[in-house]
Amino acid sequence: MAIGNASPSISAIAEGQSAAHRLFEIINRKPKIDISDTSGIELDDIKGDVELNNVFFRYPARPEQLILNGLSLQVPSGTTMAIVGESGSGKSTLISLVERFYDPQAGEVLIDGINIKSLKLQWIRGKISLVSQEPLLFMTSIKDNITYGKEDATLEEIKRAAELANAANFIEKLPNAYETMVGQSGAQLSGGQKQRIAIARAILKNPKVLLLDEATSALDVESERVVQEALNRIMVGITTLIVAHRLSTVRNADCITVVHQGKVVEQGAHDQLIKDPDGAYCQLIKLQQVHTEGMHEVPYASDSRLKNRSLSLEQSTRDSPRNRRQHSVKPLGLSGSDDLQGPANTSSQEQKEFGDSEAPQKAPIGRLFNLNKPEAPILLLAVIAAFVHGLLFPLFSIMMSGGIRTFYYPAHQLRKDSRFWALLCLLLAIISLIAIQLEFFLFGMAGGKLVERVRALSFQSIMHQEVAWFDDPSNSSGALGARLFIDALNIRRLVGDNLAILVQCTITLISGFAIAFASDWKLTLIVICVIPFLGLQNYIQVKFLKGFSEDAKVMYEDAGQVVAEAVGSIRTVASFCAEKRVITMYSKKCQATMKQGIRSGMVGGLGFSFSNLMLYLTYALCFYVGAQFVHDGKSTFKDVFRVYFALVFTAFGISQTSAMASDSTKAQESTTSILAVIDRRSKINSTNDEGIKLEKVDGNIDFNHVSFKYPSRPDVQVFSDFTLGIPSGKTTALVGESGSGKSTVIALLERFYDPDSGTISLDGTELKNLTLSWLRDQMGLVSQEPVLFNDTIRANIAYGKRGEATEEEIITVAKAANAHEFISSLPQGYDTNVGERGTQLSGGQKQRVAIARAILKDPRVLLLDEATSALDAESERIVQDALDKIMVSRTTIVVAHRLSTIKGADTIAVIKDGSVAEKGKHESLMGIKGGVYASLVELHSKASAS
Repeated sequence: MAIGNASPSISAIAEGQSAAHRLFEIINRKPKIDISDTSGIELDDIKGDVELNNVFFRYPARPEQLILNGLSLQVPSGTTMAIVGESGSGKSTLISLVERFYDPQAGEVLIDGINIKSLKLQWIRGKISLVSQEPLLFMTSIKDNITYGKEDATLEEIKRAAELANAANFIEKLPNAYETMVGQSGAQLSGGQKQRIAIARAILKNPKVLLLDEATSALDVESERVVQEALNRIMVGITTLIVAHRLSTVRNADCITVVHQGKVVEQGAHDQLIKDPDGAYCQLIKLQQVHTEGMHEVPYASDSRLKNRSLSLEQSTRDSPRNRRQHSVKPLGLSGSDDLQGPANTSSQEQKEFGDSEAPQKAPIGRLFNLNKPEAPILLLAVIAAFVHGLLFPLFSIMMSGGIRTFYYPAHQLRKDSRFWALLCLLLAIISLIAIQLEFFLFGMAGGKLVERVRALSFQSIMHQEVAWFDDPSNSSGALGARLFIDALNIRRLVGDNLAILVQCTITLISGFAIAFASDWKLTLIVICVIPFLGLQNYIQVKFLKGFSEDAKVMYEDAGQVVAEAVGSIRTVASFCAEKRVITMYSKKCQATMKQGIRSGMVGGLGFSFSNLMLYLTYALCFYVGAQFVHDGKSTFKDVFRVYFALVFTAFGISQTSAMASDSTKAQESTTSILAVIDRRSKINSTNDEGIKLEKVDGNIDFNHVSFKYPSRPDVQVFSDFTLGIPSGKTTALVGESGSGKSTVIALLERFYDPDSGTISLDGTELKNLTLSWLRDQMGLVSQEPVLFNDTIRANIAYGKRGEATEEEIITVAKAANAHEFISSLPQGYDTNVGERGTQLSGGQKQRVAIARAILKDPRVLLLDEATSALDAESERIVQDALDKIMVSRTTIVVAHRLSTIKGADTIAVIKDGSVAEKGKHESLMGIKGGVYASLVELHSKASAS
């Protein structure tokens, strides 16, 4: 019986072995670049001489493509080296090699003349600070994020670093100041705010080598000026490598290196390089001059580091606090928010407003069977097999009692009857083999189909939720991933294994009692008096386990979120030697689940042991009372044993039910959780075909007295009586300070959110009255941080036409976006996989693919949110020309930094304090003495002249 009871666990053991195999492969893998390796050299200090000597490099993911081709570079200690060149030329690869994220295939990377491979990795990374274009923050407080630069930093040191990075101002305005939670991937902060925290983190590290990869690209002009001054101060005596697209930002470097196709083609100081009109550096400067010539009043000056920078005058950081999440559900290329003016600490009351109140409180098991309806014939056969399986034990009780009685017969009759009972047992064994195999196979098949269907429905529902729903921390990528994966598997247990056991135990219970009552009803009535105790114990156990299951689910999601963030931000983790810190954080989360598991195990063990106690009490009671009955002549030996075995196997069935209470509780909790997602109706549902579809779209857009607050930040008023008219076929530029609401205009137009009051209309029809999917088809969005899918370049571009574009159309738009040339140069061309979030492409290459995708859409309304910011000068010029062509006769809304882009707009709208402060052409706005726009231009001019 014990062996038979253990057999259902064999599948779990097999699954565990398979999972363990994969885990041990990861655990036992020896990294080629091991942060835990303590065998390297650790110097007393370093001067900071950096040298790359004849370096050849290919990324492991693309071994067929040579990135660096015999590159040599020397950066003397305490000097600043600027690296410029085309997008994809290998500039950021140099940063990765100095940080030793990768090792070159040939050549050497030296620090103070020592090969970096010979130095202790953790020690040398502790001497290097990296600030990249796309800063990555962890889902913790601002203070904790800054302390990644120095774990034991005092609050005074943290504040000092924040002041140097021009971050202290906005931090101290937040109600929770340095204790403000930044959200997943820093989603609760704007891009500029995130960048300043990242710079503060790097400053706190007090490095000997500073690596700046477009470090100030996300800042407005005033913040950039202050931060650049701070960087200039800390750069004194520090070896600094600057990677930049804008040549004006690097002119003050001690040496400028021009990289082309993985080689150094030119090197020298700015004044020296501009003397060669045919040189690569001069050509890059000319490209930028040609693009901006005559477009603004501030002429190009060689010392202007902001000529092509902001007028807005900040990076159009993102709209929704959730939109910058790495795994958030958002339209192609959607960026995050620049409109943060306060913290996004979500209260429990606010979380209720996200729409989770519709979640069912109890698991509607009937819904699962309804979802499993297509497998009804399979389930019917499975139930029949379980029915037969349930009869086996009671039938065996009859054979056992009959078989034992034969031992009291004479020898000749014993031989005859024993053969009879043996044959019956053999028949029962064959039936058992067939029935049990069919039962678990068929239930497993039906359960597998249910999992597939539930995951599809859940993902479909997630994809159609409004953006505000993802602002809720409980709907983070980690939590939603857990629901899709773990919860769906738990549901399979409910309809698969547990349902099989339930049917089997029910039949065992009914048939066992039927046999017992038929044999001796008096004895049976006496013995079953212990049954209510079993039922009460099961009820209490399930209640306890349900509470544990709910708590454990949240804990597992939290732990999963730590893993997702750490892996997604692995370069940041590695750069700040934060591996131990992240591992400790994960261990603490796991310890909580472990403690919860111990408590759950104690309750489960107590329940199971009580079940066994009742089981043996049943045996004892049956033997004692049965003996009395036989003694008094009220029953026979055969009947007593038949009752005994019938009740033993019945009690065994009840005990099995108790043992599965934990799995059943988890499955019910998972059912409640996942059906809450499936059943939730989006407040802005793209699947709703109701609404108007205009026969012709002119593109007139009107914002009428719009008021708006983000659902996650109801205390922050983004728009207050915002009114703006955007005429069809014209270009309107939106400018204003960081947090003024520029990108919110785009979010409201795309109907990622609806205004709290007021109306937004297209050609006189309110957006709410238009079919949502049709409305979004009329709009093309190109943002600063393009989002690509883990698919081929061809497939990513084809998203612009819902995957139905022809090869000719894809190539045409790629050429228009200046992407065809670099795509064709790749070994696999348009079939090249871009990797997760486009990691296999450079920033400029990703942007060009995103622009090609938008061009393919052929929208009537074009939304450009710093669409060319990630491109080198030549790519920017060609892509801007392409955009200029497609902007003709289209309504275009531009959120931009560059004065040249803004000046060319038909209308400029200056947004301040949630409303339109000024509106008009560049010339008319410049004529307003002391006006907001004129002040921004003046600030820009001063910064350029500095």
